[in-house]
Amino acid sequence: MELRHLRYFIAVAEEGHITRAAERLGMQQPPLSQRIKAIERELDVQLFRRKARGVELTDAGRAFLDNARATLAHLDHTFDATRRTARGEQGRIRVGVTPTSPFHPFVPRIIRAFREAYPLVFLRLEERLGNELIEQLRNERIDVAFIRTPLADPEGLAVTPLVEEPMLVALPRAHPLARGSGGNEPGLALKRLARETFIVYGPPGTAFHDLTMAACRAAGFSPRVGQEAPRMTSSLNLVAVGLGISLVPASLQHVHMDGVVYCRLKGPNQPKAILNLASRRGDPSAVVRHFLNLVREAAKKE
Repeated sequence: MELRHLRYFIAVAEEGHITRAAERLGMQQPPLSQRIKAIERELDVQLFRRKARGVELTDAGRAFLDNARATLAHLDHTFDATRRTARGEQGRIRVGVTPTSPFHPFVPRIIRAFREAYPLVFLRLEERLGNELIEQLRNERIDVAFIRTPLADPEGLAVTPLVEEPMLVALPRAHPLARGSGGNEPGLALKRLARETFIVYGPPGTAFHDLTMAACRAAGFSPRVGQEAPRMTSSLNLVAVGLGISLVPASLQHVHMDGVVYCRLKGPNQPKAILNLASRRGDPSAVVRHFLNLVREAAKKE
């Protein structure tokens, strides 16, 4: 029995008349009558009672009608879902974010925009350090990643710069450089921090660790590192208790932590934090392509 035979049966059941059903199906009446009889022989049941002016379903026929409709509805749903998936309107995407990425308003804004544009796509967020996200991207455990870390080996990956933001210095509230102005000083020259103890986020080779080292050296000194913090919020905790200062991206000033003051930097060679989007080159997923296009278009407006 073929799917079209189920459609033949349903047409006859709904019309209650083989000739009218044949007209509806665009076929001749004799072949349709023969097909209905063939279905009855295959099932070894009587589906219709023949009447003077048509046909009516038997109890077995009504049961078969319900199941035939359910079968075709399920198949139609399967076909539609397959087509939506091929168009990238349905499916899933795994998005990696570094711990600092969501603090920039661009990231949560783009996640919301994508979910609104593609409500049938399941989006999963994975938070990891930048190097871990790159490894997961290469191993196809995630599909795209918002990262800060520059790639030493970009082979097989596409990295798109999205937004750039200045770095600020986070100081203990009682620090002499913050105390006099309540954190509203027009700006601090980086070289004024040469004698300070730095709290650095991440080990060597991670974005903000290397950015801090490079910025201080460009200002003419090598920073004295007190501690390396595993998370940016951990860095701020250490700053709050007076164990040192830390360079942080400007978006983190929205994190209001008691005991921490944020001050702008001024002068030449000001460090900038860049938010990038990394993906695999030639990824065949239509969902991923939609996400990349949406992110890149939004970045142009920043």
